[in-house]
Amino acid sequence: MTTTTPAEDLSPLEPAAPRQATRSARVRLGVVLGLIALAVGVLLYEGLLSSLNYFDTVDQALNHRASIGTTSIRLEGVVVPHTVEMSAAGTNFTISGADGRTIRVINTGSPPELFQPDIPVVVVGRFASSTSDVFDSNQILVKHSATYIAAHPGRVKAPNGSVR
Repeated sequence: MTTTTPAEDLSPLEPAAPRQATRSARVRLGVVLGLIALAVGVLLYEGLLSSLNYFDTVDQALNHRASIGTTSIRLEGVVVPHTVEMSAAGTNFTISGADGRTIRVINTGSPPELFQPDIPVVVVGRFASSTSDVFDSNQILVKHSATYIAAHPGRVKAPNGSVR
């Protein structure tokens, strides 16, 4: 006895109809894309803020000294003539603001080569207390380097008229 098998249908299959995306799948995709866009936005915002170097002027810092407290800030002012004193730990001096108020700076470490009286500087540090006029600094920033001044001797002048 021989059994015959039905002939197999070898005709090509018709392509299946494309699946329609369901509403819930589209909503999920929208949520995922929204979260990715939000994450990229937050990273860009934080990156831009952290790359900015803000500083407070003497006047601004004295006006909101209580809210600053003892947090680390950058403080900008002009070095008052005849106040620079070298110490075993570094350099002590006074900086003034536009309205004439002053802050005493106690700096630990060596000042930069261009540091002198009557020039604008930015000092990095913190107030000794939220009511203090003493600023404890660990860094002094002066705008131009010695290389720049050597290449352009007449460009960098202090407010007192001296050329550096």
